[in-house]
Amino acid sequence: MKFECYTEWSQLPESANTLFAQSEKDSLFFSRFWFENLTAVALDDDQSMVLACVVDENKVLAILPLMKCAGKTCYSFKHRYTSLYGLLLTDNVLPEIRQQVLTCLSQGLSQLPINALLLEPVADDDNNLNNFQLSMESAGFNCDRIFRHYNWIYRVQGQSFEEYLAKRPAKLRNTIARKKRKLEREYDYEIRLFIGDEVPQRMFDYNEVYNASWKANEQYVDLLNGIVSGFSKQGWSRLAVLYVEGQPIAAQLWFVLHGKANIFRLSYHEAWKRYSPGSILTSFLMEYVIDTDNVEEIDFLTGNDTYKQDWMSHRRERFALSCVKSIEPKSRFAFLTKSLKNLLGLKVNYL
Repeated sequence: MKFECYTEWSQLPESANTLFAQSEKDSLFFSRFWFENLTAVALDDDQSMVLACVVDENKVLAILPLMKCAGKTCYSFKHRYTSLYGLLLTDNVLPEIRQQVLTCLSQGLSQLPINALLLEPVADDDNNLNNFQLSMESAGFNCDRIFRHYNWIYRVQGQSFEEYLAKRPAKLRNTIARKKRKLEREYDYEIRLFIGDEVPQRMFDYNEVYNASWKANEQYVDLLNGIVSGFSKQGWSRLAVLYVEGQPIAAQLWFVLHGKANIFRLSYHEAWKRYSPGSILTSFLMEYVIDTDNVEEIDFLTGNDTYKQDWMSHRRERFALSCVKSIEPKSRFAFLTKSLKNLLGLKVNYL
């Protein structure tokens, strides 16, 4: 069992695919497609990817995807779209072996020419990271957690869409019904759903709506196109578009994999706001993922927006985990700790 750092995907042993396949069941943000796309389009000139791994006879047992910038702090390999970050750790070993893996990883990291790690956003109930934190502390790091953002989800628990909708606030249900009737009376409209390989071919409709919305122009076109291309090949993409008289006025991009629906991007044409096209389209996709995809969980990803609370049932917290190496004399350690906490407080997007 040994600690390895890879800076190119071609260096990573093929066995890593098994670990990625296991990990993506927990989150799309743990998939190889996600990280490879970040590598391709999201790194600045002064940034580089580092895959900190534990390998045993060419079998990859753990991967901690990191980003190296100037200075002596490594960051989680993430983007502003990343809703969850974690340590990829194999399930296919005994508990005592898993602990050996964590020890190997933390000791390996302690030997790198870095003074700190900043990993975010992480879940407080992530056992892999919780145990990793303990191992890092045993390896001489001082670890701390700081709140980052909220995450709203809905646990379906075998309900039908009709049962789900009955539990939503009366105001939301009435708005959907009333606005649909109004749209039907005044215009010819339809909702079309594109799945898998159809999605990249219809992204021009999404882009047309997004550019006419209240949002700024899409800042990460290459990243979004790469995600859609990679995920659609796996059959994970769901793009719903609401057309009025043949023109797209609302569009939503969701990703569905391993029993989880992820609400990724939402937009509607500002001129059609009075018809609540966003709510109509969300209702449509909710019905599809619950009754057709049979998902177990629906995830609104990042944010504590009031409208998300109407659709979801549970709110979770996400944190930043900082690990600062103990350095003597104590005054130097205090300086590093203070600097990293200041960095955390700035809530900077590193990509």
